[in-house]
Amino acid sequence: MPKREIRITTEDGAAPAGLFLPEGGIGAARAGVILYMDAFGPRAALDTMAERMAAAGRAVLVPDLFYRAGTYGPFDAATAFGDEAKRAELMALIGGTSQAMTAKDSGAFLDALAEAGATGPVGTVGYCMGGARALTAAAEYPGRVRAAASFHGGNLASEAEDSPHRRAGEIKARVYVGMAGEDRSFPPAQSALLAQALREAGVDYALENYPGCAHGWCVSDHSVFNEAGAERHWRRLGVFFDETLG
Repeated sequence: MPKREIRITTEDGAAPAGLFLPEGGIGAARAGVILYMDAFGPRAALDTMAERMAAAGRAVLVPDLFYRAGTYGPFDAATAFGDEAKRAELMALIGGTSQAMTAKDSGAFLDALAEAGATGPVGTVGYCMGGARALTAAAEYPGRVRAAASFHGGNLASEAEDSPHRRAGEIKARVYVGMAGEDRSFPPAQSALLAQALREAGVDYALENYPGCAHGWCVSDHSVFNEAGAERHWRRLGVFFDETLG
């Protein structure tokens, strides 16, 4: 089925979102997925990813996390950080959209999925800045999020007060973290700290390294897109959601 453009009412306004439903409707499990965007915002590359996820029989929601900023971009994921003005705009958007904001919004995102018919288990998956938000959503809504995945997510175990690893004890979902082989935003020290926090909290988790892949490798319009690594990510994510969401 084609993408549906919807607007989700939140405490701070209305967030545009893309809703993707599978052909023939949601499967018997009535499962849903929230795809948390990377720093470049909703666009065709993320739509294609959402369509692939929806083809597995789940409703997929791609919300615009930067909606509070009004009109912004668009950004070319391959070149935006190399343009001084675009980089400044991006950093302002990222800095102005806190984990707490997205965590609060995620209740409305979950409600939107339920209204679309996804009344069963929900999974979250995030890329880049969305990775941390996928894990934070699992901590914020432990009774509603059954699976949380992050791919090339940054700052998952940083010194920041809102770092996701600090909320490991609140997570009831199963967790998967796919790490770029080299990633300054998620260095080995952070991955070790995240693993320790999840293990001590009794979370069912897996951290997996993708050697030869750089930050952003999963998304097709990134300059570092790695087709082999992306397909490996799709296999891992498919099994992860099949096992947790049905």
